[in-house]
Amino acid sequence: MVNNVFEIMKRKKKKKQQHPLVAPGGIYKVLGVSVWPCQHGNAVCRQVLALCLYPQLLEHSNFPADVGQRALRMLEACDGGSVGSYTPSSGMLYCRQRISEFIRRRDGVPSSPGDVFLPAGSQKALTNVLKLLCKGVEGHPPAGVLTPRPCPHTLPALLDEAEVTLAPYQLSEQRGWAVDLEELRRAVKAARRHCEPRAIYISNPGNPTGHVQDRESIEEVIRFAAAERLVLLVDEVYQNSVLGHGSEFISYKKVLLKMNRELVDTVELFSIHSLSGAYTGECGLRAGYIETFNMDPKMKYYLDVILCGDISTPVTGQLALDLMLNPPTPGDASYDTHMQETLHIQTTLCHNAQRGHELLNDLPGMSCQPAMGGIYLYPRLDLPSGFIKHAESLGIEADVLYCQRLLEEEGVLAGAGQDNGTVDSHHLR
Repeated sequence: MVNNVFEIMKRKKKKKQQHPLVAPGGIYKVLGVSVWPCQHGNAVCRQVLALCLYPQLLEHSNFPADVGQRALRMLEACDGGSVGSYTPSSGMLYCRQRISEFIRRRDGVPSSPGDVFLPAGSQKALTNVLKLLCKGVEGHPPAGVLTPRPCPHTLPALLDEAEVTLAPYQLSEQRGWAVDLEELRRAVKAARRHCEPRAIYISNPGNPTGHVQDRESIEEVIRFAAAERLVLLVDEVYQNSVLGHGSEFISYKKVLLKMNRELVDTVELFSIHSLSGAYTGECGLRAGYIETFNMDPKMKYYLDVILCGDISTPVTGQLALDLMLNPPTPGDASYDTHMQETLHIQTTLCHNAQRGHELLNDLPGMSCQPAMGGIYLYPRLDLPSGFIKHAESLGIEADVLYCQRLLEEEGVLAGAGQDNGTVDSHHLR
C-alpha cells in the first residue's frame, strides 16, 4: 500500500494532476480527523527549540521574553549547555521532573521523577515494557497480552517482535466501542489455554475507534486486572484530543488512586504518552514518556538497562515533550499565541470529527460510530457479496481490496480494518 501511495504521487506530479480530495503535494488521509497537513501551530515549541539549537539567536532576536527564558533554563539542564550532548538512558532529570509536575497538576495525585522514563516515542515505550514484562520462561507457556480488537495497527507487529502472544478481546461496536467486562473474562479464560497472560493493553482515548472511557469503565478494568493479576499497559497518547460533547479524559492513575487501599497498593500500571499525539503532532522529534506505578525497584533497574540499548532519546524531543506538557501560562508573553493555536486546532479537530461522521453515515454501505476522542474515524463497510468473492479469488481481504481501489481510483488513502485486528467484518481507518 505504501509503495502504491508513492507511485500515485509520482504519476500525479508528472501529469500535474490534483484530485480535489488530495492535499497539495500528497495523499490526504480522509478518515483521519487531524488537522494535518494544514497544521502550522506549535510556534512556542519551535521558537524555544530554535534558540536551544542556535543559542546565538538569544543575542539579537525578537522572540517573546518567556521563550528566551525557557530556552536558557533548558540549556542549563543540558550537559555542557548543548542539546548535542548525551543524556541518561532514562531521560534528562530536568525533563523527568517537569513531566512529574504535569502529572501532579493533571491528576491531583503524587508523582515522582524516579517513576518517569523517556523513550523515543510511544512505540519504543511499549516495546521496552514488553521486553521487561514478557520474557519467556523455559518450560512455561509463552507470555501473552490481552489486546483489544480493533487495536492500533502497529501493535500486532510489536507483540510479534517481542515474541508475545496476542490474546484478543473484542470492543463493543454497538456501544460505541466500549470495553465489555464479560468479554474480558471470556478473553482471559480463552487465553490461558495457550499462553500465560501477563498484561492487558488499553488505548484510551481509543486508537482507531475514538472511544473515551468513563470512570466506571476504568474502575471495572482495574478491578479485572487486579483479580486476574494482570499488569495494566495504558496508552493515553490522545488524552488532550477529547472531541465528544460531555466526554472527559480521566487517567487510569487518577482513578486507581481514588479506589480502595488494596488496589492502590497492588495494581501495577504503566502509563504511556507521546509527543506525536494530538495537538502537538511533532512525530519526527521522537519522544514520549512511561510512568510506572507499583513497580518493583529491581524492575525499574532493568527497564533502565533496556533503555540503555537506545543510548538516549533525542534531546530536542525530550525538551519538546516538556513544552507540550507544560505550555505557557497566563501572564507569559507567548500565552496568547499558544492559546490561539490550541483553540484553532481544537475547533478544527471537533469540526472534522463531526463532519466526517455525518458524511460517512450518509454514504451507502457505510456506518460509523462517533469519534469521542483521538484522530481517527473507524467506519464499518457493508460490501456486496460479489466484491467479497472477487477479493477472495485474489487471495486478499475485501477491505484491503477496497482500500487499494480507493487509493488507485480516487487518490484517497485509508487503512484496512484487518490491519487493526478486525475479523468477521470490514472496516476502514
